[in-house]
Amino acid sequence: MPINPSIDNPSTEHHVFEPEATAAMGEAFEAACHQLHDAGKAEVVRKLLAERIIAAASRGELDPGRLRTAALSWIVSHTTFVRSFAPSKL
Repeated sequence: MPINPSIDNPSTEHHVFEPEATAAMGEAFEAACHQLHDAGKAEVVRKLLAERIIAAASRGELDPGRLRTAALSWIVSHTTFVRSFAPSKL
């Protein structure tokens, strides 16, 4: 899933990332999905991961491992929110 920071997120609409940043973000996203054992998980969870990675990168973090950790940490700390989606969607 390509990371496009302007889609549905006005807070990152005008942020431009260098190619090495987008590569790191893509690597982090794929690793986070893999770590969640993503096999058709709800699109909303994948979107949340992407948004958290973009947010961390916007603050200057470009290490793929730390980007992945930032996204997964958010998911873990907001499990009530994530669980609020119907089981058939997760």
